[in-house]
Amino acid sequence: MTLEQLRIFVEVATRQHITQAAAHLNMTQSAVSAAITALESRHHVALFDRVGRSIVLNQTGRVFLKEAQAVLASARAAEAALMDLSGLVHGELSIMASQTVAGYWLAPRLADYRNLYPGIALKVLIGNTEEVTDAVAEGRAEIGLIEWPQERRSLSARRIATDEMIVIVAPGHPWADGKPLTVDDFPKTAWILRETGSGTRRAFESLLETAGLTAAALDIPMSLPGNETVIGIVEAGLGATLMSRSIAAPFLRAGTLKEANIPPLPRPFFLLRHQERYRSKAADTFDAMISATGSDEQG
Repeated sequence: MTLEQLRIFVEVATRQHITQAAAHLNMTQSAVSAAITALESRHHVALFDRVGRSIVLNQTGRVFLKEAQAVLASARAAEAALMDLSGLVHGELSIMASQTVAGYWLAPRLADYRNLYPGIALKVLIGNTEEVTDAVAEGRAEIGLIEWPQERRSLSARRIATDEMIVIVAPGHPWADGKPLTVDDFPKTAWILRETGSGTRRAFESLLETAGLTAAALDIPMSLPGNETVIGIVEAGLGATLMSRSIAAPFLRAGTLKEANIPPLPRPFFLLRHQERYRSKAADTFDAMISATGSDEQG
């Protein structure tokens, strides 16, 4: 069994699609299929169920996936330790950020880091807050950037910036008239929300709790995985949503969205790191650079 086989298996298991995994790995479809077949044949197991022309990870594959991810995380840590011996001339830094953080806050900081350390390859992934937390916990990302605190054993979370959440609607929505509103008014409109597990969704649910409400008391026709999709639906006039002011700003300036007159909800951004895994110099330097901008910086 080789690390390359494990890497191919994890990609296929994550996507459950040979062609997509091959494209991501920059390999041919036949080479990816051969690697999976070799892994199964050598150990006399089936890791996937072949259903028609599709493949589905089976129970054996799910158990093996966790072990494979752990081995690859250890290999990355070992490689990082070797890279540290050459300072910050060469190496890789893996970062995963939630959509809101990645959407506007992270980009200039990545540019600054790249200018200072051009020899460090930046591997940046995007997911929701829960997915980012899982990636740091499992060693698939050394640094996580999220928009809602996550309690997880062995992870440390430090506030690095403060965001502001606002309620936005289409210009033709009744709430676009500027009249004062409160959370108690939320049941009076439909809501287009981010998916469960996102920091934006958790912020919304936290806001409901302040008024003694739950999501079950609201009309929520859609929960969607992505800020852009949510904004598009709200622009079409199908309801209201809670969104980062920075994400909504271009649409507010263009007049395609309006801010409802509801007090904004402050929301901190957090940097996640594993307390027990190896910490590379590349990650420590990025961490220190973020800290230097001030923990109370506005997002």
